Amino acid sequence: MKEHKSPITTVANPLANYSHSRRVGGLVYFAGQGCRDPISNIWAGVMFSEDGRALAYDFDAQVRGVLRNVEAVLATENLSRSHIVDVQVFLTDMATQFPILNKIWNEFFASVKIPPVRTTVGVKELPGLNLVEMKVTASLELP
Repeated sequence: MKEHKSPITTVANPLANYSHSRRVGGLVYFAGQGCRDPISNIWAGVMFSEDGRALAYDFDAQVRGVLRNVEAVLATENLSRSHIVDVQVFLTDMATQFPILNKIWNEFFASVKIPPVRTTVGVKELPGLNLVEMKVTASLELP
């Protein structure tokens, strides 16, 4: 089995020594993607006070930021949304976030003939200022 490791410059630098994606055979495994912007290195949807404290969060903006990062990783592998096989979604508040996630998810995958399978779980917290994180597996064999 051939292994391929992609250097990625279109998503924020990892917070530790790991790759954003790793290709093994016909599958590409993504690290959990958060919503940090690669240029500003700031989490999407977070409103800050003048002294830098997080004051408020826009969950819609965070989900869209995560999906932008997922698309950036897909692009580095020359893949599209239709190549996504499986997504694991982690939310910090299932009760309020799940309906918003579903709305944006349906928009994001509207043009995909067969959407990926998905597991969504609630977690106590996520790294940094993320309220949502997605772990993706894509297949090189899908159209």
